[in-house]
Amino acid sequence: MMAILVTKWFGVFLIDQKTGRIMDKRLMPHDAEECAQKLALVQRGGILPEEKELAHGREKLSVGERRQAELGRPEMYDSSRVTAQEYGFDAEFMHEVMIRLGRLRTSEPVSRDKSLVQAIREFDDLIEVANLLSERLHEWYGLYFPELADLAKDDRYAYLIAAKGSREDILEEIGVEMESMGADLEEADLEAVRSLARNLYDIYDSMKGTEEYITALVKDLSPNMCAVLGGPLSARLISLAGGLDRLASLPSSTVQLLGAEKAMFRHLRSGKRPPKHGVIYQYPDLRKAPYWQRGNIARALAGKVLIAAKVDAYDGEYCGDRLNEELKARIADIKRRYPDPPKKPAPKGGKRKNRGPRKK
Repeated sequence: MMAILVTKWFGVFLIDQKTGRIMDKRLMPHDAEECAQKLALVQRGGILPEEKELAHGREKLSVGERRQAELGRPEMYDSSRVTAQEYGFDAEFMHEVMIRLGRLRTSEPVSRDKSLVQAIREFDDLIEVANLLSERLHEWYGLYFPELADLAKDDRYAYLIAAKGSREDILEEIGVEMESMGADLEEADLEAVRSLARNLYDIYDSMKGTEEYITALVKDLSPNMCAVLGGPLSARLISLAGGLDRLASLPSSTVQLLGAEKAMFRHLRSGKRPPKHGVIYQYPDLRKAPYWQRGNIARALAGKVLIAAKVDAYDGEYCGDRLNEELKARIADIKRRYPDPPKKPAPKGGKRKNRGPRKK
């Protein structure tokens, strides 16, 4: 007899798949707080004691959720005919349970992968603001000292303007003798430009601190992914997926295309060529590979990244070095097997033979 384990908010049910008969059940407590705590455990991906009890001793068991995969084989099952009212749980009690569940979940400690996602997004915001302010600073200060753009870059450019201001003081600081082609600025205008430069330099300083935090956090959170991809790219993938647990649950084909959503939608909408890779294109061996090898390398890379993410998400033993060696061997095999670009197919019908001028 094939049975399926189905969990509803008001209980756990063992159902005969053929007849729909409820073979056994464990109802939730009629205490709203206790019921909410059990549902919170379910939402966090845990297994209820009631589920383990009903599954105990059953070899051929199906389950209604992937969360319960350790108890049986996940399957789709319509359990809508099992209603709460049938077992004495009314709408008012459900409302109270959901209110308490919401309070429980919002008061839980924030997982570190969620902090990593927010840090990556903060870093992206800082980059965007820094680019805007840098463009404005170069345009404004360039009226006064355009040659500085060739002598200093990024945070060094902002620091020199903020700390020194005048052309003469900056040239003395960097040890260069030259005559600038820029126009003069009023003292108040120059001070306004220096204020902009100070703000930009502070943003660059914040970017460095955020980057150091992200690097340290991702190494602690996902050491296996870092061994395969490196810290910055691992953090970017976790951010795009919405968290390490979410990344570990995705198929490798989705991991391969994370960051290429716009290109995929364009392919689906207009029929253009689909993307072969997303943000993992930043991986050096993939970026440097010839175009005809990139699809195979991207698939191999996504597969190893997914294994590493699963091990990190479920606190498995460290295997990053082995995964990295296997990936390098696979990439070497791809390069050996596909050294030359594929030949383009001949046009349909072949070439037209020269039979003289066509008749009009």
